[in-house]
Amino acid sequence: MADKKIKYDPSCMDDYDPSSMDAQIAQQHILHSINSITETEVVPIREALHRVVAEDIRSTINVPSHTNSAMDGYAIKSSDIPSKETKQFKLIGTAWAGRPFRNNVDDNECVRIMTGAVMPANTDTVVMQEHVQVNDNLITIDNKQQANQNVRQAGEDIAEGDLVFTPGKFLNPSDIGLIASLGIGEIKVIRKLRAAFFSTGDELVSIGTPLEVGQIYDSNRYTLWSMLTRIGVEINDLGVVRDTPEAVEAAFLEASENADIVITSGGVSVGDADFVKETLEKLGEVNFWKVAMKPGRPLAFGKIKDAYFFGLPGNPVSVMVTFYIFVQAAIEKMMGHEPKQRIQIKATSKSELRKRPGRVEYQRGTYELDEHGEYTVSKTGEQGSGILRSMSDANCFIYLPMESNGIGIGDKVEIWPFDSFV
Repeated sequence: MADKKIKYDPSCMDDYDPSSMDAQIAQQHILHSINSITETEVVPIREALHRVVAEDIRSTINVPSHTNSAMDGYAIKSSDIPSKETKQFKLIGTAWAGRPFRNNVDDNECVRIMTGAVMPANTDTVVMQEHVQVNDNLITIDNKQQANQNVRQAGEDIAEGDLVFTPGKFLNPSDIGLIASLGIGEIKVIRKLRAAFFSTGDELVSIGTPLEVGQIYDSNRYTLWSMLTRIGVEINDLGVVRDTPEAVEAAFLEASENADIVITSGGVSVGDADFVKETLEKLGEVNFWKVAMKPGRPLAFGKIKDAYFFGLPGNPVSVMVTFYIFVQAAIEKMMGHEPKQRIQIKATSKSELRKRPGRVEYQRGTYELDEHGEYTVSKTGEQGSGILRSMSDANCFIYLPMESNGIGIGDKVEIWPFDSFV
């Protein structure tokens, strides 16, 4: 998402279609219109990955719970470190992780200690085993040791009472481990967002059905299912809906019954058999339905009952581009956390990129580091909105702004790595 703030103006025009909205304004308008889910549920932490925290999480313990050794070595008193040359210590026992040494350690005594073991009473320093000389029950250390070295203090990571996470935190694997380290087995999170989607088009058939002349397999539902599943959304796939006003209206009503967001692919253009827009106008509201971008100009945004609606184009590449640029950020906000900031990198183009001013373009490319440590990018072949291979082979979008009239080989371009969308 771009950082520049632009006031929403529905009359915004572009050189291709006077009713198309500027893509950046469309992004801002969508996020301004979206409200977050507030309903919560309590889940085990094993089910909390990629969920959003709904209340403060505070630690009731110190992590680590006891002062312990960060190395395998020998625990001593720092006051016994020699001021010059070396000193011998008597070895009086061993401290294991989970099995502490429970006796006191007197002057010039030491305890063999393992990583993670509790520091014995009266000791505060660990000498790495590589820095000692061992002779039966005597060890020798030099004067290069530092007081309190190789020791992890109790509460060094998290102290008892610390605020660990606040509402709105999107939990990743390390967060789950951190919560587990506090001994917390269940947490309150925002409930899962419910998404319903379907495809429209008489030419579409489901996998497993033999193709007739003029028919194609519906790939868009599988693409949408994958993108929604990856971000932790509860899914209702309504299949392929025929191109009739009655079928589209029935699908809208079913989809919006329990969904927070309804997504369609196809049917938002202006053809005689495209009924999504007119059905949405009948049952709900249309905020806008064309954006000055390529691919993905026929993009509809609105609301039906209590569900937000996104009508995506029918071409496979357009579906993915519009989902990543518009829908995913809206879903992230609805889930209760801040939309991810998209990584933007400058790279040298190794391809000539044709473009006319008046719309933004999201061409597909592969970027890499060259022998000089500089980013370069090449387009992934033909860039037609029906060529899904251009997305499958790519690892980034090549972003060409509204005013651009094309890019030559060797020119600098802005790229958006796909990693920032996952």
